[in-house]
Amino acid sequence: MWMLVTPSHILIVEDDPVSRARLSAYFSTEGYRVSEAADGFQMRDIIASDPADLLILDINLPGEDGLVLTREQRERSEIGIILVTGRTDSIDRIVGLEMGADDYITKPFNQRELLARVKNLLRRVRRARSEAESKTVRRFLGWTLDLGSRTLQDKSGNFVDLTRAEFRALALLSANPGQVLSRDRLLHEIAGRDWDFADRTVDVVIRRLRHKLNDDSRRPKIIGTSHGEGYLFATKPS
Repeated sequence: MWMLVTPSHILIVEDDPVSRARLSAYFSTEGYRVSEAADGFQMRDIIASDPADLLILDINLPGEDGLVLTREQRERSEIGIILVTGRTDSIDRIVGLEMGADDYITKPFNQRELLARVKNLLRRVRRARSEAESKTVRRFLGWTLDLGSRTLQDKSGNFVDLTRAEFRALALLSANPGQVLSRDRLLHEIAGRDWDFADRTVDVVIRRLRHKLNDDSRRPKIIGTSHGEGYLFATKPS
């Protein structure tokens, strides 16, 4: 029986259009799904609507440079990050790794070498994601979410009733701690349809979840809001 394998999504963030197009064509030919961004603003827009598995991120970008964007993304998620630099100074590479980049490569580089690094990093990302998603019981701030029995218990062991939509939203958020999930992605999980600006379904579900989790919407500790982007699970389940 054949199984459909979804290609990994690579986001190339590079301000030089020629270099960006060349890399995009190369990785598309290798079977990956590729998106392109010229700066941090475009990068965030893409990630909010279509989360990537891996970033190929140039350090020398206009406005916010790749080091700033690396730190920002690492605070939000465990996305794979490969920094690309034209500088020979080792300080940039060291700082990039300290800020959370997984790897780096210096221009000019061989595309096959970059491909090998991408393949290795994607294997690690998939393994970590699989381990997180395979946990049938997730514990956070005194709460216990059991995916097998589809139950939520407070610290005293009392069961809290969840609707189907609330359970699905909480399961998806807790499987991706620190990663901003767009309303569109959450609505696909909750109701299987695309989100539009007038649709408040996701916001209503999140509001109800916060109430049941005793999570103050003004200073949430469990489900945070990324304004203009979506929601994120603000704590790491055990």
